[in-house]
Amino acid sequence: MNLHQIRPAKGATHKPKPRLGRGEASGKGGTSTQGNKGGQSRAGYQRKNAHEGGQMPIQRRLPKRGFNNISRVDYKVFNLGQVSLLSEKYGIEEFSVENLYAHGLVGKTDKVKVLANGELTNKLVFKVNAVSEKAKAAIEAAGGTVELIVK
Repeated sequence: MNLHQIRPAKGATHKPKPRLGRGEASGKGGTSTQGNKGGQSRAGYQRKNAHEGGQMPIQRRLPKRGFNNISRVDYKVFNLGQVSLLSEKYGIEEFSVENLYAHGLVGKTDKVKVLANGELTNKLVFKVNAVSEKAKAAIEAAGGTVELIVK
């Protein structure tokens, strides 16, 4: 290696940005590569979010369908058959939102509802946000108790 072969590491150097608007002789004077007139040639221009240049915007092109109920309550649903399997798998004696969260089965802010599909094989204590009438009857028939949590 000779002195004339030494080069900076790749990516260590870069070309400086061209100085814009410093006279016609620079080749980047006049309009300073901004084009002629209009908002985009002015300082402080910000384009409107989702603007499509006069084309009909997507939120107006697409049809509106259905209805979003703002009062809707979303539950994570567990059937009695699932509850039996989960209680055996994780050794749960109290089927509560905290226990389910600890085992990673629901999120921290999720609400839990128990439905009556399947068989409940063991006696459990339920501390959930909602339960169907059939599920409540099946739980009490198996010797368990139900306590509703209001959040």
